[in-house]
Amino acid sequence: MNTDNTACSPQAQIDARARIGMWVFLGSEIMFFGPIFFSYMYGRYEWPQAFEAASRSTDLACGTFNTAVLLTSSLAVAAALLYAENGSRVQARRALNAAVLLGLLFLLVKSYEYLQDWHEHLVPGPSFQMDGAIDLAAAQLFYFIYFFSTLLHALHLIIGIALVLYCHRYLAHEPGHGAVRRLEITGLYWHFVDMIWIFLFPALYLAGRAS
Repeated sequence: MNTDNTACSPQAQIDARARIGMWVFLGSEIMFFGPIFFSYMYGRYEWPQAFEAASRSTDLACGTFNTAVLLTSSLAVAAALLYAENGSRVQARRALNAAVLLGLLFLLVKSYEYLQDWHEHLVPGPSFQMDGAIDLAAAQLFYFIYFFSTLLHALHLIIGIALVLYCHRYLAHEPGHGAVRRLEITGLYWHFVDMIWIFLFPALYLAGRAS
């Protein structure tokens, strides 16, 4: 009787443990972001008019552009993994270069957005002011959630960029199954960061514009 020992090989077991480890880590990260979304939902329920007014004051053009940038970066990372699995290392590294550039572009646009918020006195604190806000305290709560969540997301994106650069170097100097496995695990993390933004974008930018 023929048995397939591939699935039970040491390499396959290492791959499986790496995937499970990353999924467990991502699960813990979801629980970490959970209180942020809970705080937003609570504020949206308690002070709907103030939260809607604050949401309308965010820069929709920047948020929409950055959403497109992140979705494209996820496509680049997925393409890099496909190329790497097929042995096309040069194309894989080019796709990773594109992902890194798109990630940096996202951070650049977000930095411009933060600077704009600063000039418009939308940073929570004594100088906070916003036209059309019925409850300034509630509007400040929205912007506290906005800055905390987007800065936390940016931190995760920076980590993702560092991991992609590591995979790029590994593909260049030590190509093989190990490089593909590292890229696969990094891809899971990158897609997770993008998924978080997909939830943040409508909550922070679209909620006040839906009605």
